[in-house]
Amino acid sequence: MAVFGGTFDPPHLGHLVVASELIDRLGVDEVRLVVANEPWQKVGSRPITPAADRLRLTRLAAGDLDGVTVSDVELRRGGSSYSIDTLEAFAAEEPDTRWLLVVGADAAAGLDTWHRADDLRALAEVVVVNRGGDERDTPAGWRRTRLDIPALEISSTDLRRRRAEGRTMRLLTPDPVITEIERLGLYLSEA
Repeated sequence: MAVFGGTFDPPHLGHLVVASELIDRLGVDEVRLVVANEPWQKVGSRPITPAADRLRLTRLAAGDLDGVTVSDVELRRGGSSYSIDTLEAFAAEEPDTRWLLVVGADAAAGLDTWHRADDLRALAEVVVVNRGGDERDTPAGWRRTRLDIPALEISSTDLRRRRAEGRTMRLLTPDPVITEIERLGLYLSEA
């Protein structure tokens, strides 16, 4: 089971490519997209879209993709979102499951600074997603698998900027996500 957490503000095709590659190349049965309630690493750095809206967008993005589910566990728990709390909740429900924590190469380099890093290291193997040659490594002691994926120049930051500038987001995020962003009036100002 792969746990792929994030702010998903908004979700985009890059997120879906990661999920697809986990299923296709690593043989993962399920990829859970876990929407952060309050992303501790981003709080105060920019306005964050309400979690319920990001959850709705992520569900629309995942659509009916085989093996991809969306979890609201962090929204139900409330407060700051920490990977260890989420993985412990999943492990309590599914104790015999092998847990994979999906992180980007940039985040993997700082895993030792994460909340309860020792417990996280003991509970999950890390899948380090490498987008286009990032050679940063995981700190010593972490079980890890490296997954190289196609380098896609798609980011949530760029999508928010495009929306604020009145530019298209087509082909960068699924059409139902765009429709919902427009319906909710999200990302009209650059943040």
